[in-house]
Amino acid sequence: MRYKTILTLSFLIANVFIMSAFMPQQEARKFTNLKVLPKDISGDDLNKIMDGYKTALGVKCNFCHAAGKADPKRLDFASDEKPEKNIARGMMKMTSKINKKYFHVKGAEAPNAVLAVNCISCHNGKAHPETAQ
Repeated sequence: MRYKTILTLSFLIANVFIMSAFMPQQEARKFTNLKVLPKDISGDDLNKIMDGYKTALGVKCNFCHAAGKADPKRLDFASDEKPEKNIARGMMKMTSKINKKYFHVKGAEAPNAVLAVNCISCHNGKAHPETAQ
């Protein structure tokens, strides 16, 4: 009985190793149409940045990203169809310049950077910041 158990376990372990050797390795995802963020940004860093924007503006992804042409239920993250996406790019450049010039923060687009000025500084969780009348 013990011999059969050991033999079965050995067979299963060998199969797992063989299958893993022939499975295609997952490549790092390449993001397209990045004009402000680094072209080689990791998925985790990109998600952290986008989650920060969603929180700072109180919006969801579809605020800046257009629906896909082939499947409207999925977002086309590379599309520049929505003007809000280019506005966001401009805001990213603006806050980066402010932080570099006045607060000497380098790499302000980095997700872990401590920013002196960022989206929530003006937006306070609203899609459009309130202005004084």
